[in-house]
Amino acid sequence: MVRARRSTSGLPRAGGAGTPGRRNPLGASGRGSRVRSWPAAGSRRLAAARQRAELDALQQGIRYRRVFVALLGVIIAVSAFVVLLGTVGLLGETRSRPLTQAEQNRYRQEEIARRWQAWPATGVFPEEVKYLGLDRAQQYARRVGIAPETECAKAADPSVAHVLRDHGCVTMLRATYVDQTSTFVITVGVAVLKDEEARVSAGEQLTQDDRVGVLPVAFPGTVTERFGAAQRQRTGWVGAGPYLVFSTAGYADGRARAAVPPEEILHSELWPAAKSVGNQIAYFLADPPKVPPCTQGNVC
Repeated sequence: MVRARRSTSGLPRAGGAGTPGRRNPLGASGRGSRVRSWPAAGSRRLAAARQRAELDALQQGIRYRRVFVALLGVIIAVSAFVVLLGTVGLLGETRSRPLTQAEQNRYRQEEIARRWQAWPATGVFPEEVKYLGLDRAQQYARRVGIAPETECAKAADPSVAHVLRDHGCVTMLRATYVDQTSTFVITVGVAVLKDEEARVSAGEQLTQDDRVGVLPVAFPGTVTERFGAAQRQRTGWVGAGPYLVFSTAGYADGRARAAVPPEEILHSELWPAAKSVGNQIAYFLADPPKVPPCTQGNVC
């Protein structure tokens, strides 16, 4: 019977009980024992830091929100103050109050300056105009016709037209009248300047030559049909607001200026009548309007 050979290395055989007196590190059962896993030492500190960061972020957000709310409140307050000031100012401007002297003067000037447009042609040139005849008797000149509105340069002699153009003449309105006996023919021309200052300046440059001024307007088939530039005996003008009111007169029978002796014109009723008619129309245009006492009427 063959005996088993002992191991010459002195080590226990694989799978043996091992050397007596030494403990098997795997335990009696041969299975590996379970090792319990403990949390790292810094995990709590990490959680605490994370919590502090979240808390700081939350507090920072709260601070930002407070700042935003404060700024919004300031903006709203300033806006409300501005709106309040605007409302107070608007109420102050729109509420009815007495007109100042400067406002009353401006009201008069603006009212007079727009009459040539606001009034009908028959309002600028009434059908009948009073004048003083012989022995200062009150008589009436009758309107024969109203000419179409025209450029200032086309309705006046060249020397007068030059002055009007230089001072911004807007337009020329003309109408022709006859005296109560239909002996005299009178053309009245209203030159519309841009304002009263321009009218005054233009008047200072107009010559005193009574041979030049507004060109006459004749209406065919009427007593005025023979009244032309050569038939003008005298011309003149008067200022009123922004208007220069010209007048020129002649005889209805067509007599030219050269055919009438100067002394006859000097003592004739023709020119006083023509001047009176022109002055009356100027008075109508520049008659001061009634100014309301308040900005919104008669009640302040």
